[in-house]
Amino acid sequence: MSGPDFVDLAWRGAPLRIETQWVGDASSKIPPVVFLHEGLGSLAMWRDFPADFCNRHGFHGLVFSRYGYGRSTPRPADERWAPDFMHAQAHEVLPALFAALGIARPWLFGHSNGGSIALLYAARFPVAGLVVVAPHIFVEDLTIANIEAARRAYETTDLRERLARYHADVDSAFFAWNDVWLDPAFRSWNIEAEIAAITCPVLAVQGVDDEYGTLAQIRGIAQRVPQTHLVALANCGHSPQRDQPERLSAEAGTFIKANSAPQREH
Repeated sequence: MSGPDFVDLAWRGAPLRIETQWVGDASSKIPPVVFLHEGLGSLAMWRDFPADFCNRHGFHGLVFSRYGYGRSTPRPADERWAPDFMHAQAHEVLPALFAALGIARPWLFGHSNGGSIALLYAARFPVAGLVVVAPHIFVEDLTIANIEAARRAYETTDLRERLARYHADVDSAFFAWNDVWLDPAFRSWNIEAEIAAITCPVLAVQGVDDEYGTLAQIRGIAQRVPQTHLVALANCGHSPQRDQPERLSAEAGTFIKANSAPQREH
């Protein structure tokens, strides 16, 4: 496994440096698995899960920090993200990153906001398939209540210090996510109609004890995307890769292998 590298992109007239890392088997014949982190996540916050997952199943994986997170270009302090910020990532930044890296038709493995971005990308662009873990397709009161609690914790506990280990500019990362989710304009955010365009295989996983969403999220995906396979994990919160890593790895690895045609040699 190589160390983190950086990819330079141009987005909306500004330069971006995106922190990336390849893991797993570079000779794998299965399309690469691209890991999309949560709303407070980064490359480093995945910890060992992507590498362990790819090594276990013989996959080649790309892990990266989105704009505003990790060691990627921070969000300027005066920039507030609009309610369509996940659409911008899915429809603009992700295609630019894939073009720069020569990635076509990957598997997308998205957690939380990253799962929503994966769904939005797959509704518009070709992919091999999706693994979405604790994704959001609409806004629930439970989600907002716990995002409000996260803000209080950030301001009054050591949460800021703990997150600072994973982000070059921790305030950029936290408030980009927290401000937009708590914006009253975001309450009407809903991607149910858009994801009906998805035609690829989909595995949707959620913890029964998820503090940021109910099982209505993944059930809603299955209603709109009937080829979706659902997995609800007992004794599991919002982050199955931490709470139930073995089960998540087994479910996702089996699903990807069962729904993958090896890439042709060029």
